[in-house]
Amino acid sequence: MIPFKYHAVEDLTILYFASFFIYFLFLGLIVLWFIDGKIKKEQVVHALFACLFAWVIASLIKHFFPTLRPFIINGREIDVFLRPNDGAFPSEHTTLAFALAVTVFMHDRRVGWIFLIGALVVGVARVLANVHYPIDIIGGAFLGTLVAVIVEKTHFLDLINRFSPRHELSSKKRE
Repeated sequence: MIPFKYHAVEDLTILYFASFFIYFLFLGLIVLWFIDGKIKKEQVVHALFACLFAWVIASLIKHFFPTLRPFIINGREIDVFLRPNDGAFPSEHTTLAFALAVTVFMHDRRVGWIFLIGALVVGVARVLANVHYPIDIIGGAFLGTLVAVIVEKTHFLDLINRFSPRHELSSKKRE
């Protein structure tokens, strides 16, 4: 529990990072793909699949093992755009942010560090916004990282292409 109340500027800053900053991380992925060329189509698809799988797993955990959120326990107002009505553990925002950031990191470490810092900022803002406990953020970061590594290391797109050659997702040509 945070024992002090924020002022308007701090509230808006926390609201931005807790609710909206994650969209800029996804926008950054698209910018890297289209403009900079640092990220290839296959890497974007890996990131999106990692995010999708991580989100599904986090949602299932929240559904089957619901936990109360801090604002329900401590009664303090929350600083997010939409009031969450599901469980707290793990943080879906943090799970998605880390799945995206770790995927980018595995392809380009320099840019990946920026995304990892952004993912950490999302998690910290969710705690400051009073919608998550630190353990929710740690769990989300772990889950997002784990799923991103699994998607990357299993060469997930190759598995999909093996079963669906007509809809080749990989940027590599099949022989």
